This record gives sequence, C-alpha cells and structure tokens, in this order.
Amino acid sequence: MKFLSPLAFLFAVSIPVVILFYLLKRKRVVKLVPSTVLWQRFLADTQASAPFQKLRKNWLLYLQILLLALAVLALARPFFPTEAKPARLRVVILDGSASMQATDESPSRFEKARAEALRWVDALQPGDQMVILLAGANTEVKQPATSDKAALRRALLACAPSDAPTRLLPALRLADSLVRDHRSAEVHLFSDGAADDLREFTGRTLPLIYHKLGHRAENLALIALDSRPHPDEPNLRVVYTAVASFASNTLRADLELFFQAADAATPRLLETRVLTVQPGQTAKHAFTVEQRADGIFTARLVGRDDLAADDEAFVVSLLPRAVNVLLLTRGNRLLEKALRAVPNVQLTVATDLTDPAERFDFVVLDGVTPTVWPKGNVLAFRVANTNWIERLTELESPALVDWKATHPLLRYVSFDAVLVAKSLAPAESALPAWALPVLEASRAALILAGERGRQRIVWVGFDPLESNWPLRVSFPIFIANAVEWLNPANARLAQLFVRAGDPFRLPLTEPLPTAEVKLPDGSTRTLKLDTNATELVFGETARRGVYQVRLGTNSIPFCANLLDPAESNILPRDELKFGESASVPATTVQRTNYELWRTLAALGLGLLLLEWWWYHKRTV
Repeated sequence: MKFLSPLAFLFAVSIPVVILFYLLKRKRVVKLVPSTVLWQRFLADTQASAPFQKLRKNWLLYLQILLLALAVLALARPFFPTEAKPARLRVVILDGSASMQATDESPSRFEKARAEALRWVDALQPGDQMVILLAGANTEVKQPATSDKAALRRALLACAPSDAPTRLLPALRLADSLVRDHRSAEVHLFSDGAADDLREFTGRTLPLIYHKLGHRAENLALIALDSRPHPDEPNLRVVYTAVASFASNTLRADLELFFQAADAATPRLLETRVLTVQPGQTAKHAFTVEQRADGIFTARLVGRDDLAADDEAFVVSLLPRAVNVLLLTRGNRLLEKALRAVPNVQLTVATDLTDPAERFDFVVLDGVTPTVWPKGNVLAFRVANTNWIERLTELESPALVDWKATHPLLRYVSFDAVLVAKSLAPAESALPAWALPVLEASRAALILAGERGRQRIVWVGFDPLESNWPLRVSFPIFIANAVEWLNPANARLAQLFVRAGDPFRLPLTEPLPTAEVKLPDGSTRTLKLDTNATELVFGETARRGVYQVRLGTNSIPFCANLLDPAESNILPRDELKFGESASVPATTVQRTNYELWRTLAALGLGLLLLEWWWYHKRTV
C-alpha cells in the first residue's frame, strides 16, 4: 500500500488531544447548600486535588479515536498500486455512423466520444504512438501512427459523423492488421455498439477495449418510403411510409408529405398526419396524391426524439410511361391476354426476332428460339440460351416444394395446387452463377431470375400450357410482377434511390469528359470521366438528401436515405459479439491504481453516526 498525500498523517496529533480531554478532571462550581447528605457519593471527586484522573474504559473514546484514524487515512489517500498494461501503440476507432448523432449524450454521442479520445491523446506517454480511424460510410485513416499530439488532435477534430449505417467490421479488420505484430498494443473503440456485421469477425486475438456511448433509445424513425402508381387512376400516386418506434414510451409526432416538381424551386406541403406510436410498434401510412410531373416526394417527422438523421426521407417519382413488349409465340392466347392486362403495356406479337430489338423494353420468349437473341431483358418460357445455362435435364411431373415469396417476381404469388406435367431444369452441378432459384422442385430449379451483365433474365423451365398455372390467379400476378421487374425504366428508377454511404451508379449512353454532382448542402463536385467509361460511379453519399447529377445538358436527381431499422434502434449495446461465442464487454475507464479514500470516508461516516447514537443512548 502506498499514499498519495503522506503529509496528511500530521493530522494524527489530534488523537492524543482527544485522549487528553478524557484524562482531564471535571471542574465543579462551588455552591452553598444547607446539607451534603444528598451529595455523599460525589465527595470523593470533590476531595480530589490532582488535575488528572485515571483513564477509564469508555466506548465513546474508542469510537472517536477510530474515527479520527480513518479521517487521517482518508486524507493521506492510500492506494494499492497495480501495473497498467503497457501499450506502446493505441488504435482509436471513432464510430461515425448515423446513430452516433443521437443527443441522449450532450451534445451528442459522437462529440462525447471525440472528447474522450482527446483525453487519451493527452495521456500519451513519451514514445507511445496512436492511430486515428473513422468508421463511417467507409473506414478512413485520419492519422497514421504518430506520437505528435497536435497532429492527433487535428485528426480527431477533422472527424465528423455520417448518415450511413454502422460499419465497424472494416475498421476492426484494419485495426487487427495494424496491431498484429505489436506485443504491447490496444484498440479503443468509441461506439454505441449498434453493429450487425460483427458475426463475421472472430476478434479472438484483438486487444479491444469497447467504450460505450449512450444510455437510452428514445427514437421515432422513418424506416420505409416508396412511391407507386395508383392501380386504378393513372394520374394518382400512392406514397407508402412506415414509422417505427424504438422508445420505451409512447411517442407522438407529425408526419408531413412534401412534393417538389422537377421545375419547382421549393417543395410543396401535401398533407400532414398526427402519429401516436406505441413502444416497439410500426405505423404504416399510405398517401394518395395527384402527380402531374416528375418530381421528388419527401416524408418528414416533426417531433422530439434523440436522432434526427432518420426523421426525413426522399424518393424520386417518375410518371409511368408505356412499356414496349415483344412476345415471340406460336399462339399462347393465355400468356398474350395476361400481358395485355398489365397497365401501360404496348404489346407486339411475332414468331421470330431477326434484329437486336433495341426498340423494345424487353422480350418474352414463349417456347421460341429466336434467330437473333435479344440484348435487352428477357422473360423466357421453356427455352434457354447455352450462354445462360450449360446443361438442362427433363423432369416429369415435378412436385413444387419451395418458392421465394420475398422476391419481387413472386410478390403475392403462390404455387399451391399448381401442377406441372413436365419441365426443363438445370443439372444439379450446372446452376449458373448469375441465377437465383425462385421456384424449386425436389433438387431442381424450375424458375430462375437474375442479372447477367446488364441483362435481366427470368427463365421458366416449363410451358404454362403444360400446367394448370394459367387457370390460377397467381399467373397474371406473376406476369405483372415480371413486367415491373424487367422494365428498364423501373431498373433505372431503382438506381436513383441509394442507401446513405453506398455508391451511386449510373450507366452512360455516350462518352463525356466530365460530370458535375450537386450535394444536398449546395456544394458541387466535378468528376473527370474516362472517355471509355460506360458507368458513372459517385461514392460521396454519406449525407442523406437529394443529389443532382449534371451530364452535359441533362440533370438527373437521386436520393440518399438511411431507412435502416437496425441503425434507428439506438439502444447502446453492453457488449460486442464476435463470431458465435466471443464477446467484448463495454468499459469506460481502464483503472490502474485503486484508491481507498472513498471507502475510508464511508467507514468514518458510519462510525460518526454510531457515536452519535451511542452518546444519545447513554444520556437518555
């Protein structure tokens, strides 16, 4: 045991003073009385002439001496010295995800994390080094290993949170590579732990110290936003929203819907709804609005919660356009009728294809092998290009056992009671890499869907007329879903909606030297393009909002949103889980010397209360 303030032992001279008070004889006041009969038992004391008396056994004296001893020890600040784990290299990871903008910490979780990291910089010893990593939309090395405290402070002050989901896995893998060859190294992660991608990282050898930020999850979030044509009215749009509550109590907010036309300067408020969402519940709302021009819908939550990054979302909405479809068939009237029933489909029926069919949005092959294979999207029934599937086998009366109901092609589609007489299927070892089986028989795929290059393909192994599927309601629904999924306009529209932090990709139809991107804050970025490039890739999408891409005379908007329920659940995690069983608990301080003065002061207070009780018990 050692002492931080050994000079405090000088206060121990107060202990003999207390003992002296108990040795001093009491002085009595002389009074004239008519008789001393009643005072006989005090005569011995009055006859004593010595100034001191014999020290008697007195529990109050013992308590007071012990109390003073504890007070002196507390002032001396005793401690048990423990050796801190030497760390010559420290890697500091700041979580820069959207949830770190939560304001349950003052002023925010990220600012508190930065302040704690700055204290670690101040505590660097001579010869120690530190690395600063920012785990935002992408992991950034803000400062390589250095002992320069000024450079480390500048790197931390240059960090800022993004509106992207938590992505700690790349940062931890980078930190692991940095400390792998150092015997004395530590990795300090400042985060709320809201990461779902750590299962892939074992973390068994990483010397990780997890500093938890945040203490609650009072948050109401937009987790879904979509715009679709009204099924009955072409001039109307249906805007779907979903608002989830991650709080422990009921939250209230206003849900506002705005629309900004392409030629308008400011958005226009369409409707406001008052929401009351119970804890853990999701409120879904559909707005039916009139849309006469292309534009952008904005949904906004107005209320009080701890995170603003998920209170607003955007979606580009384009007016529906005609879909030009070419059907190559030898007379399947049921398929032709199902295609004509889809709104906005302009159908052309033929028996062969002799040109690339660039004027068609997609081609339907009904058992017909064309002279020239289409370059665009394809829906093929019982026909296959050898470039798609290498080897096919014939199945008799296959039993349908499973289908992907979550795939866009099979939305609201069920294959219950559907019977197939015969079907082609890829050999078990010949399933193409581009394809996802969406309908399967026993150990065989009957419907494949995927993207090969830039060509979307839906392959059906059987002829609908050799099944009872056209007699089921699921058949026209499947055809409508296929038209929507294969329509290039819808694919282009999907490209205009990205998650914050993900790169935006746009196919280029002609070579251009430069492109200009206007960010949501009004600043612009100029991109130099390769003349041979076929695609524009822009990765600076860490902020939610509306971006404008200018290519020559064309201006193309796209939106970046959070819309992530896992990120909006801002409840801080008490531990990080790695792999199947490994975990790292949260800590806030790495304790080195354990001081005892608080314990001694608490014991002293207890003795003081005991002495007070003893004295009053004796004198009552």
